[in-house]
Amino acid sequence: MADNFHRRMFLRSAAISSVGVAAGLALQSDAPSARAQTPISRLGGPWLKTSLNAYSFSKPLNDAAKMRGPGMSLIQLLEYCAEQNFDAVDPTGYFFPGYPKVPSDRFLNEFKRRAHELGLDFSGTGVRNDFATPDKEARARDVEHVKEWVEVAARMAAPVLRVFSGKRPEGVAWEKVAAWMADDLRKCVEHGERYGVIIGIQNHADTLTTSDEVLKIVKMVDSPWFGVIVDTGFFPGSDPYEHIARVIPHAVNWQIKEKVDTKDGNQKTDLVRLLKLICAGGYRGYLPIETLSVSGETYDPKARVADLLAELRAAIRATS
Repeated sequence: MADNFHRRMFLRSAAISSVGVAAGLALQSDAPSARAQTPISRLGGPWLKTSLNAYSFSKPLNDAAKMRGPGMSLIQLLEYCAEQNFDAVDPTGYFFPGYPKVPSDRFLNEFKRRAHELGLDFSGTGVRNDFATPDKEARARDVEHVKEWVEVAARMAAPVLRVFSGKRPEGVAWEKVAAWMADDLRKCVEHGERYGVIIGIQNHADTLTTSDEVLKIVKMVDSPWFGVIVDTGFFPGSDPYEHIARVIPHAVNWQIKEKVDTKDGNQKTDLVRLLKLICAGGYRGYLPIETLSVSGETYDPKARVADLLAELRAAIRATS
């Protein structure tokens, strides 16, 4: 973004900080865990950069990766991002050749070279895992899987590796599942620290559905190498923006969706309101966007991504 934009954002951040404070306090009366791990220390006011989560192109990327047709290669995804003038891309691990195995050095090096030629950073990457299953051996395998991809992220110079909590098992108390998760996450975080990669937990309509649950996990893991991937589409309730505001102090990355989940169903994301909260929280860094196909609807990822990117940029201008 232009320098004058960021100077204005810095000056405005103090003026709008009450927005985030009010939203954050709205749920604190019944949530003692709001006093989780010390929030990330940030200086200089908000500094926002655009990124694309590769899952927006899930079908064409999978078609190419699994040789089901021409689809879209990861290199072609980079070229699309350059055409749209994204600052970065989040190339999800699922779409690398041979996943869940780690990619070859040759592939990674070519991928990194092309990204650099196109002026793109890697804002992060992600894997599949389930730390909520009662199967201890399965969780241990997923810990090793995350560790392997921590090393891939380090080789890519991707600062954050995105992980899930996993589907909450029936008949097991949330606190017991959370203890499993925290133990497994600490092992991943220790490996991440060794390789200079932050582990980010994503709220994803599974074991973590509220800001209170997310903050409890942050507190239990308690490491500066652990934070939150804020998925704006998966905080159900009367006002998902309140939940979003509460986790911003621990955000290490984002997935900004076209819609939010409310008690009245999915509604179009109010990007201006969201950007005000993000700025009030002092977040600095990438804002990856992600579009999703809906059953029964025509889905053109190139068009949908371009539309959401334009809306995000307009919201950034509007909040300046």
